[in-house]
Amino acid sequence: MHTLKLLIADDDPAVRDSLSQAFSALPDFDVLSPAKDGLDAVAKAETLLPDAVILDLVMPFLDGFGVLSNIDFSKFKKRPVFIVLSNLKGELFINKALSLGADYFMLKPADTSSLADTIRELCAPAPSRSSDNASLPDISARKHRRSLDEKLANIFISVGIPAHIKGYQFLRESVKLAVERPDIVNSITKQLYPSVADIFHTSASKVERAIRHAIEVAWNRGKIENINNVFGIKIYSANDKPTNGEFIALLADKMMMESV
Repeated sequence: MHTLKLLIADDDPAVRDSLSQAFSALPDFDVLSPAKDGLDAVAKAETLLPDAVILDLVMPFLDGFGVLSNIDFSKFKKRPVFIVLSNLKGELFINKALSLGADYFMLKPADTSSLADTIRELCAPAPSRSSDNASLPDISARKHRRSLDEKLANIFISVGIPAHIKGYQFLRESVKLAVERPDIVNSITKQLYPSVADIFHTSASKVERAIRHAIEVAWNRGKIENINNVFGIKIYSANDKPTNGEFIALLADKMMMESV
């Protein structure tokens, strides 16, 4: 079994200990010596070469933004995945972290199982290619996925879907699948939900319920105007929630049109 080297960077010893214990109990994770501040995080990342970093934003000496900006990535054969785990939940903080190269943003406290699934997914190898220049399309594909993740994160923030709920992740992956395989929106129950469930090691029914909950949260927060602004036309009212399939299809269409 391939193990993922994990670096935890957080100035709160209780958080470090809790995450270290939780991930040490998982057979596919190798928990490295944690970092207690930003400078320590940069030094340990560059020497221990982790596959993934769980990064707090508020730390002594150098904050999480500084960590993302100061690591020398030329020392890595493969750039590590960065999951920001923070109490800061403002849109500006999330956008800044993503723009500096964070792969994902989660609010404290995070469910360890959800966090582990996210890391596994982000660290999963790209499909093998026979070309001698395989690394080039891999890099391009990763940039595309990150760009798509950033766009979806901005939309979810705008419409009121919080990053810490499970439906956020399921909805994000559903839209990405619909972008890659547009026909899948015609088979939500038989193909899309099971495909997302396989990624997160859960059931299709849980995926369906979590996405429905995420949409309901957005509507309950009353950001209908923002939702309509996302799609550029007034198609929804406070009492007119879309089905999961409709919402996924609309978001996928928007992503595809913006990439043209």
